[in-house]
Amino acid sequence: MKILVSNDDGIAANGIRCLTETLAQQHDVYVIAPDRERSAAGHSLTLHTPLRVEEVEAYHGVKRAWVTTGTPGDCVKIGINAILSPEEQPDVVISGINHGPNLGADILYSGTVSCAMEGAMLGVPSIAMSLASMNYEYEHFQYAAKFVNLLLPKLKEFTFPKKSILNINVPALDEEDIAGVSITELGRKMFTDNYEKRVDPRGKVYYWMAGELITEAEDSNTDIAAVKNNKISITPVTYEMTKEDVMSSLDNILCKGDACNWFI
Repeated sequence: MKILVSNDDGIAANGIRCLTETLAQQHDVYVIAPDRERSAAGHSLTLHTPLRVEEVEAYHGVKRAWVTTGTPGDCVKIGINAILSPEEQPDVVISGINHGPNLGADILYSGTVSCAMEGAMLGVPSIAMSLASMNYEYEHFQYAAKFVNLLLPKLKEFTFPKKSILNINVPALDEEDIAGVSITELGRKMFTDNYEKRVDPRGKVYYWMAGELITEAEDSNTDIAAVKNNKISITPVTYEMTKEDVMSSLDNILCKGDACNWFI
């Protein structure tokens, strides 16, 4: 299987290094990743500055590797459309392993998830992988990498829905402490939105985004609840944002069938 791997933590991050080393034992792995951390970049693209791409030395059995000045979304888009040859086009895109959770509504800000979404937008089955640890000194990515390697053969029986990805969060635990796997829906927000007001040495005010972990109970079928219960969460996520069940009622109010001309 040919796999394109990217992330939002940067090409030197331990998560992507561990993932690619594990995958390269059985697959043809290509890496295109940002030159620095781009966490919370969301689904942004580079439009107003040149996007620079440099091929770097492949490592840990990886076929080829590139570093870019762009966002996670840039990496996948330029990789599939301009960098990889027709023979190197991926069967699957994997984003990660992110150092930290991507759960609930907070995935809307995630560079990791958006990286996988870009793959889905280009018609490639895509997976976002995260190590769900709030302890940023915990860097034991080995089991998360092992899990995705075990998952890939299983997914041969699964037809990825169009416009969709799998968002996977692995609890930051030793393998023997993982309680199982849950197929989940997205939970609510994980963090409050707090900004700390500070003053720099020159007397100028600036703000630092902080926020605290929300500890309220989650419904049992959410990704947040699964991780809290030491389970791996697998959440199908789509970028199809149309709220279809509202369309007919909105049409009845504003258009009443075909008479949507009240604004003229």
